[in-house]
Amino acid sequence: MAQTIELAQTGKRDHLKALEKQYQDRWQSERLFEVNAPAPVDIAGLSAAEVKEKYPKWFGNFPFPYMNGSLHLGHAFTISKIEFAAGYQRMLGKRVLFPHGFHVTGMPIKASADKIIREMELFGQDFENFEEVQAKIDAEKELKEAEAEAATADKTKAKKGKIVAKSTGLTYQFQIMESIGVPRAEIKKFADPLHWLTYFPPIAIEDNNAFGSRIDWRRTFLTTKANPYYDAFVRWQTNKLYKLGKIKFGERYTIYSPKDGQPCMDHDRQDGEGFGPVEYTGIKMEVVDWSPAAKEALEGKVGGRKIFLVAATLRPETMYGQTNCYVGPAIKYGVFAINDNEAFVCTLRAARNMAFQGTITPRGHIEQLAEIAGSKIIGTKIKAPFATNPEVYVLPMDSVLPTKGTGVVTSVPSDSPDDYQTLMDLRKKPEFYKIDPSWASIDPVPVISTPTYGELTAPTIVKQLKIQSQKDTKQLAEAKEIAYKEGFYNGTMIVGEFKGQSVQDAKLKVRDSMIAAGLAFPYAEPEGLVISRSADECVVALMDQWYLDYGEASWRAQTEGLLAKMNTYTPETRNAFEKTLAWLNKWACARTYGLGSELPWDPHFLVESLSDSTIYMSYYTVAQLLHEDSIDGSKPGPLGITPEQMTDEVWEYIFCNGSFPSPAPLPREKVDALKHEYEYFYPFDIRSSAKDLVPNHLTFALYNHAALFPEDKWPLSMRTNGHLMLNGKKMSKSTGNSLTLREAIEKFGADATRLSLADAGDGLEDANFEEKTANANILRVHTLLGWAEEMVKDEATLRHGPRNYHDEVFEQEVNDLINITQSHYEATNYKDALKYGFYELQSVRDWYREVTSDVGMHADLVMYWIRIAALLVTPVAPHFAEHLWSGILKQPQSIQLALWPTPLKPVDRNLIEAGNYMRGTIKTIRDAEASLLKMMSKAKGKKAPEHLFDPKKPKAVRIYVATAFPDWQDSCVQIVKESYAEEADKVDDARVKELLIENGLIKDKKAMPFIQAFKKRMAQFGASTAFRRTLPFSESAVLQEILPYLKKSLNLSDTEVLSVDEARQKEGEPGYTKSIIDSSEPGNPAFEYRNV
Repeated sequence: MAQTIELAQTGKRDHLKALEKQYQDRWQSERLFEVNAPAPVDIAGLSAAEVKEKYPKWFGNFPFPYMNGSLHLGHAFTISKIEFAAGYQRMLGKRVLFPHGFHVTGMPIKASADKIIREMELFGQDFENFEEVQAKIDAEKELKEAEAEAATADKTKAKKGKIVAKSTGLTYQFQIMESIGVPRAEIKKFADPLHWLTYFPPIAIEDNNAFGSRIDWRRTFLTTKANPYYDAFVRWQTNKLYKLGKIKFGERYTIYSPKDGQPCMDHDRQDGEGFGPVEYTGIKMEVVDWSPAAKEALEGKVGGRKIFLVAATLRPETMYGQTNCYVGPAIKYGVFAINDNEAFVCTLRAARNMAFQGTITPRGHIEQLAEIAGSKIIGTKIKAPFATNPEVYVLPMDSVLPTKGTGVVTSVPSDSPDDYQTLMDLRKKPEFYKIDPSWASIDPVPVISTPTYGELTAPTIVKQLKIQSQKDTKQLAEAKEIAYKEGFYNGTMIVGEFKGQSVQDAKLKVRDSMIAAGLAFPYAEPEGLVISRSADECVVALMDQWYLDYGEASWRAQTEGLLAKMNTYTPETRNAFEKTLAWLNKWACARTYGLGSELPWDPHFLVESLSDSTIYMSYYTVAQLLHEDSIDGSKPGPLGITPEQMTDEVWEYIFCNGSFPSPAPLPREKVDALKHEYEYFYPFDIRSSAKDLVPNHLTFALYNHAALFPEDKWPLSMRTNGHLMLNGKKMSKSTGNSLTLREAIEKFGADATRLSLADAGDGLEDANFEEKTANANILRVHTLLGWAEEMVKDEATLRHGPRNYHDEVFEQEVNDLINITQSHYEATNYKDALKYGFYELQSVRDWYREVTSDVGMHADLVMYWIRIAALLVTPVAPHFAEHLWSGILKQPQSIQLALWPTPLKPVDRNLIEAGNYMRGTIKTIRDAEASLLKMMSKAKGKKAPEHLFDPKKPKAVRIYVATAFPDWQDSCVQIVKESYAEEADKVDDARVKELLIENGLIKDKKAMPFIQAFKKRMAQFGASTAFRRTLPFSESAVLQEILPYLKKSLNLSDTEVLSVDEARQKEGEPGYTKSIIDSSEPGNPAFEYRNV
C-alpha cells in the first residue's frame, strides 16, 4: 500500500511556516489583493483602448470547487495555475482580479445528507450503535455468502469482495466525514444539506489563505437560492436563454437515475462522467422454434406471449445479410414482459433501459417472466427481419458482452469481421462448440458493395489481416474499424428496398422502414457504466424535459467563431474543444432533486449544476458591491442593493447594454456602479482548468458566452492541464496516497508546496507532485534565506570598487535569466519559469561565487542577485520572496506591490556565450582528469608507461587554442551552405552528396559524420548561428580570466594558454603531443596534462 512520506525533522519547516503566517497576516491586514476598477472620474473621456493602456487589468479564474469536502491537492494544482499567473501579472503593473466562489448546486450534497439520515436511523444519532449493528449486518452477509459458496462451489469471489470492502474502510457516509476531519459528534448536523454550505467554504478560505493565494475574498459567493443575489443572476441567465430559443422542452434521451427519479448529469455522477446516450436500433427476432433446452426451461412461464430475441445494432442497413444470431453461452438472460402480447429475451441491464424509453408498459416497470442461460438458447430458430434468409439459428459467441447492447447480437458475416470469423470457427469445430453443423450452413450474403473490398468486405479484410481465430481480438478490432468506415463512407446498397443508394442515405431509411413494419424499435443506453451519487446504475430514459439546444447549427457556428479567436495555449486543448463541438448535443438543464435555483417558468424544476455555472465569471465583477464579505448574500454590499431589485432588466442593462428599466427598481447611479466594474474587468483574460472539463463545463461556457454576451465580452483564453499524481501514483484515500491542501501545507509549508506544484508540470499529460521534492525545497529555501541574511549582514566585508570580467559575465547572466523567466511566465509554463528563475539563477550564483573565490564577490552584485532572486520567484513562492524583500533587504513596501525587473540594457550575448564557454571548458578538463584516474585504477598492478601522466603527482595543464578550423571542415560547411534552402529551412542531401564527390571528400571517413553533426547543430541553434563559426569573444582572453580558478580548483602547480601555432613550434619537445594539439578547434580547446 502506497503511503505518503513522514518528515524526520521539522525545525526548518516550522521556522518557514512561522514566516509564512507572518506575511499572510500582513497581506490580509493591508488588503493587498482587493482590487477595484479605476474611479469613473479617472477614466472619463478615455476610449476603451486608452483605458486599457493607462489602467491595464488582468482577470483570471478557475472552476469553483464543489463544497462537499475540503480542497485536495488536485484542487490546489488547478488553483496554482491562476495563482502563479496572478502573481506575475501584478508585477506588470496591472489591476489583477483573482476571485474564488463556491459551487453547491446539484445532487452530491443532498445525496450525502440523505445518506447520513439513513445511517442515523440505522446506527443512532451519533452512530453509537455502529459496531453492534454492523456486526449483525456482517454476520447476515457472511451467512448468505456461505450459502452462495455452497451452491456455486466457487470460494474465491465472495472472499475477494470482502477483502476489497475492508481495504477502503469507508463504507458509510459518516465514516467519510470522519476521514476528512469532522468530529463524530458534529456529523448529525450534516443531515441538513444547508449545514454543508456553512461548514466547508470557511475551511476552503482558510486553506487558500494559508497557501498564500492572492484572492479578493470580497467577491466570493455560494450558488443556489442560498445566495439570493446569485439566484437572481441565474434567473436572468435562464430566462434570456429561454427567450432566445436556446432552452427548449421536448422528448429526448438522457442519462437517468431510476432511484433518484431524475436525469443524472456529469456532476451528479460517482462514476461515468462524460458518458452520454448511444442510440441503437432494436431488432425484434421472433422465436419460431425453441431449442429443446430452452423449451423445457420456459414451459408455462410466458403467458402465451410472442417471444422475441432482441438485438441492438448500429447498422440496421446490414440486416438483409443476417445468417444467424449470436448469444453469450455464459450470460444469464431474462424473458421480460413488454406488454400483454409480447416478451423480449435480453439482459436485465437492457430491459432496465427499455423500461424508461416507452418500449415496456407501464413505464419503469420490469416484469421478468423467466431467467435462462445463453447456452440453453443455442439452436433456437428465429425470424430474421428483412433478411434474404428469413429464418436463422442462434449460435454461441464467447465475446458477447452483457454490459453492451442487449446481450443478443445479429450476425452479418458479409460486413462484420467478428461475425465472419466466429462463423468460420464454428464451422471448423462444430463438435467443440456443441452445435449442429446445419445451424451454421448459410454463407455470407452480399449486402453492401465498396470500391476497395467489393461485395464481401469482412471476409476480404479478415484474409488481408491474416486473422485466424475469433480470439485475435486486436486484429479484429482493427478490421472492424476498417470495415465500418469503408461501408459507411464508401458503401452502396446492393439489395433491398434502397438498392443503389449510398449507405449514408439508406441507413436511416432502412431503420424507419423496419420500425414502421413493427420489426424494430428505437433503443438507447449509456455509452459506459454510469453510477449516480446515490450509487444507482443509471439508464437512458426517453422523457419530456427542459434542455439546452447545444449543437444547434447556428449556435454551434457562433461558438466555433468564439473558439477561433480564443487563445488555448496548446493545439491539444484546441483540438479537444473542436472535437467536443463536433459531437455535443442537447443537454438536460433541469432536475427535481438536489440543491439549485428554480427554473423561473417551471418552478418545480431546479437548474442543474453544469447549467448554472457557465457565465458566473461575470458575476465576480459585481459581487463585492452586491454582498461584500457575505458569502450567502445575507449582508448587502456598500450600495445597499437588495436581491429583489436585481431584476432581469437590471442584469441585462449591466451585462448586455440593455435599456435601463422604467420604472426602475433602484437608482441608476447604483446600477452604473455595477456596470462600471463589469465593463472594466470583463472579459476575463484566462480560465484555467483540468482537461476533463473540456467536454462539458468549459464548452458550455463558450456556448453561453456566445449566446448571452456581446462579442467584446467573449473569453480571451482558456488553458487546461492534466491531473495531478502524488509520488508518481494516482491519488487515492484507500491506498493512503492522498493529501488535502491543508495536509500539504501543514507537512511542508506553503512555499515548499507551491514550488513543488510549479515543478509538477504544465502540459496536458498528468503532472506529478513529488513529496521528496517538497521536502528538499524546505532545505533549499531555508538555506537561501540564511545565505542572503549573512550576505546583507556582512555586506561591508564584500568586495567593492571597480568590477572585473567575472562580475560583468555574472550580471549579464542574471539579466538573461530575467528575460528567459519572463518568457515562461508569459506562456504560463511555470515549471520552466521555476527552472530558470529559481534553480538556474542559483546555479549562476554558485559559479560566480566559485570563480571569484580568490578575490570575493562584488557587494553590489550580491545585493542585486538577492533582489532579483526575490522578484523572479514572487509569483510562485511569495513568502520566501517577501522575507528576502522586506525582512532581509528591508524594503518598505510589500513585494506584492513590486514590479517585474527590467534590465536597463540589452543582454550582451557575447558575455553569455563566454560564461557558457568557461563552464564547459572547466567541466571538460575536470572530466578528463577523472577519466585518467579511472583508467589508472583499472590498470592497477600493471606497470604504467614511463611517459604516462600521473594525476596523483604535482601537475600542470597546458591549453591549446585554435583560431581556425581544419580546411576539410571548412569545405564541408561550405558544401552544406550551398545545399541549404533558406525559405524551406532544409538541406538538400542529394546536393550534399554531389558536392562531396566534386570536392573529393566523398571517401573521407570524417566528412559525413561531421556534416550530420553540423546539421544537428543547425536544427538546435538555427542555420545562421551554425554557419557563423567564429566565436564572439577571444578564447585566449577568457581562458586567461579563469586560469586562477582553474589552478586553484584542480590543485595545479601551473597553467598556461598557447595558440595552436605557438604549440606547433614546440612539437617534439616533452609535453607537446601533436595529436592533441591538432584536435583543438575554435570553441573546443585541447589541453594536455603533465607532471612537474
